[in-house]
Amino acid sequence: MIPGWLVDVPITIDRDDARRAAEAELAKHEYQAAQPNLWDRAVTWLGQRIADLFDNAARLTPGGVLGLLVLLAVVVLVVAVVRLRVGRFARASKVPRHVFTDRSRAARDYRRAAEEAAAAGDFSAAVRERFRAIVRDLEERGVLDESSGRTADEAAREAGRRLPGSEAELRAAAELFDAVHYGGQSASTVDYQRLVALDRGVHA
Repeated sequence: MIPGWLVDVPITIDRDDARRAAEAELAKHEYQAAQPNLWDRAVTWLGQRIADLFDNAARLTPGGVLGLLVLLAVVVLVVAVVRLRVGRFARASKVPRHVFTDRSRAARDYRRAAEEAAAAGDFSAAVRERFRAIVRDLEERGVLDESSGRTADEAAREAGRRLPGSEAELRAAAELFDAVHYGGQSASTVDYQRLVALDRGVHA
């Protein structure tokens, strides 16, 4: 039993002694084992940073958290639309861009199909069929050799060498055909009338 007079004696510990005592205590194995490992500390730090970023964005965005969620939804939608568009163009670029899929039709058949599509207001189909009529007519008259695998650009380039006065319009018509038929672009009545004029010009 400790004598009462010893209990009443004050014990003074300075700052350095207290620090050393605390370090010695915390250095014991049971304290070290309870400390989180490096992975846990990294995950905790990353989670805190993400939470801070989210909180700051929510404070800066009109409408708070709800506004931030709406903004994120819009961003996701834009990314999805861009990916779909890029994917479609990428797929289209891999498709063989041949002018013809059916070699049995004559130029007059393509012209008739083009006129019917234009009368129905489908100018995209009208442009496609009228360009085929132009190329098929050039083949029938011997300006171009018949080729089942010819692309619109190849047809325009070859025909332009033989018909230099129409070279620029032929190239523009080929670009329009590819944009409409393979790129999904809509055509207008003005586009179709340009091909009608080109058809009549090269035929004459």
